[in-house]
Amino acid sequence: MDYKIMIIEDDPGIAGAIAARAAAWGFLVHCVQDFRNVTAEFAEFSPHLVLLDIALPFYNGYHWCSSLRQISNVPIIFLSSASDNMNIVMAMNMGADDFIAKPFDMEVLISKIQALLRRSYAFAAETTLIEHRGAVLNTSDQTLLKDGKKLELTKNEYRILLVLLRSKGKVVSREKLMEQLWESESFVDENTLTVNVNRLRKKLASVGLDGFITTKFGVGYLVE
Repeated sequence: MDYKIMIIEDDPGIAGAIAARAAAWGFLVHCVQDFRNVTAEFAEFSPHLVLLDIALPFYNGYHWCSSLRQISNVPIIFLSSASDNMNIVMAMNMGADDFIAKPFDMEVLISKIQALLRRSYAFAAETTLIEHRGAVLNTSDQTLLKDGKKLELTKNEYRILLVLLRSKGKVVSREKLMEQLWESESFVDENTLTVNVNRLRKKLASVGLDGFITTKFGVGYLVE
């Protein structure tokens, strides 16, 4: 299995050195580019482990650790020169799995990454996250998270949203949606689909996602 590691570190020298060493060990690596929107890059890359600095532009590492913990149990290792007891305790309370003080030995870091991956994924199933407009659909528990608010979706609502998000920017016909819902062993006709889409729209609007689903009259639906 090719494990994916996400590096949330704004010092390009440190991030580059870690990325190069991790890649040499066979890991797939992504260094965050947009420090305003870390969650979106996390959902896009869907890493197995995160390396996270505390001092970052815009929002600190504690903010992002808390945000990631709302949508994922992925292992998180803090890397920081601020290694006093208060910062270590705070990181652990936020949901971190380990804390490594800078400067650190690269081989020690790799060993800790390997150990944490073994413990975390020996028997675990992979979770898929799909992000759009700040909302994250979690395929493992069929929920949608937006600004800390979790929406519970019915089976039909989840399938509709999943199909639309997988086809972002493309119109999905009503016929295709009904086929997808039929596969879930629910009998779906035109009226049932309309009711489900309207109910889903109300749920999305309740967390600030008005207009998330666009209707193309006579054709189908679209998430732009």
